[in-house]
Amino acid sequence: MFRDFLAGATGRLLPASVPFRFFGAAVIFHLLGWATLVFAADDLPGFLGGPGLVLAALHMMTLGVAAMTAMGAAFQLLPVATKRPLRSVGACKLAFWLFLPGLLLLLWGMAEDHTSAMDAGGSLAVSGLLLFALLVADNLRQVKDMRVVTEHVWVALASLVLLVVLGLVLVADFSLGFLEDHQGVALAHAVIAAYGFMGMMALGFSYILVPMFTLAPQPDGRLGRRSAWLAAAALLLSLAGLVHGIAPLLWLAGLAGLGAVGLHLWTMARIMKGRMKKALGDSFRLIRLAWVMLPLSLIVGLAAASGLAVDRSGPLFGFLLVFGWLLSMLTGVLQRILPFLGSMVSVRPGIKPVLMSKLIAPGALRAHMVCHFAALALVATGIVGAQGLVVRLGAVVGLAGALAFAGFAANLWYKLSRHMNPRPQPAENT
Repeated sequence: MFRDFLAGATGRLLPASVPFRFFGAAVIFHLLGWATLVFAADDLPGFLGGPGLVLAALHMMTLGVAAMTAMGAAFQLLPVATKRPLRSVGACKLAFWLFLPGLLLLLWGMAEDHTSAMDAGGSLAVSGLLLFALLVADNLRQVKDMRVVTEHVWVALASLVLLVVLGLVLVADFSLGFLEDHQGVALAHAVIAAYGFMGMMALGFSYILVPMFTLAPQPDGRLGRRSAWLAAAALLLSLAGLVHGIAPLLWLAGLAGLGAVGLHLWTMARIMKGRMKKALGDSFRLIRLAWVMLPLSLIVGLAAASGLAVDRSGPLFGFLLVFGWLLSMLTGVLQRILPFLGSMVSVRPGIKPVLMSKLIAPGALRAHMVCHFAALALVATGIVGAQGLVVRLGAVVGLAGALAFAGFAANLWYKLSRHMNPRPQPAENT
């Protein structure tokens, strides 16, 4: 698959402005998410849902970072992998311009507990997400090979529809109050969003990106497909268990989820064992951290579902899921995919392509990694110990890491722009 993926890839790339607008937004929301958590630090310990800055910070990371990254990656990588163009580049741009303002309005409504803003923003953001889903589904509908990837993406798209429905119900309930168990539906929405939509996208694309970035042979897809089926079963069981308050279903969902994660991580371990590239850098330290955080989040989630110190295990579960697993995976992948795409789109007649190594800022990425590890440890400690000051310190460290990551991205875009638009050299006097 790796050779097939690269063969003729340049001719199937979208205009650089399409994926980079999504990735640029993700970088900005990464900053905003940590910054918001600085101000929401006192509210995070014991947080079990409801409008406010904590809810806004979580959605900055899930919708602002994870969904933006998933949309940009899917729009760019799927046409290359499937060898089928997207229906419309203009529709990809429209999805962004529906999603971004809707998300901003939704986030403001969450932070201020403004139900009309949440209604309007949620509807607009949903329009962008559904347009994205239609474009991806259209691209996949006739793809018969690479089933390990497509089956993950189909589960992700089904999860997207579910989370949209649940999200609209939750927003409406803030003003109408018709749900008997708002918290249960909110948890179902979070699980379907993080593990279903964004999680299955991340896991599915791992079967393309990890072999590509490590120069490893493509593994047997059967384990990956079984992982996708188990994950789908876990998502359905968790949905039923959370919405209807049936604890045994949550335990079955957790066990199925751990089984799916185990199969996925076993496959990733086999890829890493067979790789040709041994030195993988800081990006794979973040990806390995994500591989640890994924099963850990499930274990903490099961503890919360069993009623074990819910005021601590509940917010810890949400933090490990969003900041620990998703954010670690996405920032690790972005620092690989941004230079890769930058080098690919720099191929122009008469211009030598820029080397990936020229688009990387190792110092900024190392600073981000160190800050990210420290921030996770501090915030998790603050949640367990119910210490808002420790949470705030961790959020400040996370914000410093996000600034370093933004510096890496800005440096990349500046160098790529200079390479693509070289300044004319002054004529020599003769």
